[in-house]
Amino acid sequence: MFQQKNQYDALIIGGGLSGLTAASLLAKRGLRVAVVEKSDQPGGSCGIFRRGETTFDQGSAMLYGFGERGFNAHRFVMNCLEEPIDVLKHDLLYVVNYAGQRVRFYADVDRFAGELSRVFPTQEKQIKRFYRDMTKLYRHIMVESPSYTTADETDPRDGLSGLLKHPISYIRFLSYLNRSAKSLLRQYFTDPAIYNFFDKLTSTYCYATVEEAPAVLAAVMFVDNHTGGSWYPAGSTLFLPGKLEKVIEEHGGDMFLGREAVSLLFDANKPSGVLLDDGTRLTADDIVYSGTVWNLYGKLIDPAHASQEKRAWAKTLVPTYPSVVLYAEVDRAIIPADTAPVEMLVGNPEQIDESEITAYLFSIDDRSLCADDAHAVMAIGPTFQDWTSADGAEYARLKEAEQQRLIAVLERRFPGFSAAVRYAEVATPRTIERYTMKNGGAVAGPKQMLGQHMFRRLHTRSEWDNLFYCGESTVMGTGTPTVTTSGLSAANAILKKRGLAPFVYDKHQKNYVRQLPLPFTADQLYADEPEPIRSIMKAAMRCRFCEHPVCCGNDATDIPGILRRVAVGNLSGARKRFAAHPAEADTLTRYESNCVRLREGGDAVELSRILCALTEEHE
Repeated sequence: MFQQKNQYDALIIGGGLSGLTAASLLAKRGLRVAVVEKSDQPGGSCGIFRRGETTFDQGSAMLYGFGERGFNAHRFVMNCLEEPIDVLKHDLLYVVNYAGQRVRFYADVDRFAGELSRVFPTQEKQIKRFYRDMTKLYRHIMVESPSYTTADETDPRDGLSGLLKHPISYIRFLSYLNRSAKSLLRQYFTDPAIYNFFDKLTSTYCYATVEEAPAVLAAVMFVDNHTGGSWYPAGSTLFLPGKLEKVIEEHGGDMFLGREAVSLLFDANKPSGVLLDDGTRLTADDIVYSGTVWNLYGKLIDPAHASQEKRAWAKTLVPTYPSVVLYAEVDRAIIPADTAPVEMLVGNPEQIDESEITAYLFSIDDRSLCADDAHAVMAIGPTFQDWTSADGAEYARLKEAEQQRLIAVLERRFPGFSAAVRYAEVATPRTIERYTMKNGGAVAGPKQMLGQHMFRRLHTRSEWDNLFYCGESTVMGTGTPTVTTSGLSAANAILKKRGLAPFVYDKHQKNYVRQLPLPFTADQLYADEPEPIRSIMKAAMRCRFCEHPVCCGNDATDIPGILRRVAVGNLSGARKRFAAHPAEADTLTRYESNCVRLREGGDAVELSRILCALTEEHE
């Protein structure tokens, strides 16, 4: 029988991308790690759920950081882990539907500058000068001297090297640190209307207006996406966190999924571990916390161990606005052929309100996500309803109203959308908090706004020498490449403390990220895997990964968790999960007979064959 040991080298609280990054890198260096995550699946906001034959990305899916150049933190981490991953590159970064015009964000910055000049013709020269200057600055600071660390962990010698190479660019860049993005724009543009457009960009990139957002972040964000491109994991976002979990488990790490950390344990006034909601106590030499600053000081750290000043500071941080998400399966014919996988719909150019949503249609590039005659749509935007006090009936009414409101916004972009909906559901701020522990449904944590940006957030290192932070509440702020970088910095801080080699840039590093052509189809999934592994991975991918599985019911055997691991190639983790609570052949046959697919009139997932092959392959 599988035995659990509760003492670790490193304990990671929170299994989002930042926590998984830290854990996987530490495991790769030989540390025994454990990850605690409230959800039954790793990834936090990055992951999937299924309704029928349609796969929905639950949140973070517009992924930057996989490109060959630019701020490519995802590519760097996968290469450090030596873990292959297939990705798709969108032809367009996205499209902004603004004031009756479709602004296409081309990868080529000059071409995009021309596109934007079409919308603001009086600002053409200024637009081209702005993007020329920002591109030069970005190239000098980010591209020529790649660095995969947070500002608070950067070696001063590395900064000095860059300063000596491009002194003017570095001095200019640093001058943006405590200025607003709007003050930067004012140096270039004379038409006030263009500020509203850039408002929409900063609200998408960092959930802040141009008056709130620091110029130092905006200067990077306005160019970075063009340089590195916009990407999507082939087969869905199941694969990105799944690959990180695979590395963790292959190197002896433990995943405590479906378990919530309720408090930090202290020994001699120093963090020593964590208490879980089932009473389990895990201890470790080093601890990484990847959750929100509000949960850290409002729940995990007992007031006896945190100063009143720190707790008061945490409460002052302004969150990003609460979000609501629509998930819909629609008729494929209703989506025009020129639609981009990411489209921002701006209802009111003057301000951010509920008429503004971003629609994600990744089934345009990845046809494995749904039936051939359908599209999977995720649409996210702000909500300013009071969701906190609504009771059961009122809450249901508000959810239905939000669903119809979001569908109506999409109807304006895609006429006939409402009649083409085959399935729809809504995640409210309460849903988001329940599944991801993002307080109040603030999907991006504290705003990256002046006064609480960069060094005025949680740093990688805490006041204790064995507690480290990563995630959206830290220096890097929001976005998948930024939180990934924060996890990398936390891992490197622990490695340096232990005298182990940190993960640093190496221009000769082998590449494990493979770009596949568009569109990606279901028959391409696992095409390069050898048999019989390919067969059982395809069979496992048919699983719905049900939150409340009818196959195994309340039994301890975690069928969704086992098959989810098999589907991403984490065979070691799947065997370990099955070994924790094995089931006999007749029990697996019973599970198969209860499969939701069979109940719907189709073929059951072949549990017996998958687990038999998994066991035989290992032997």
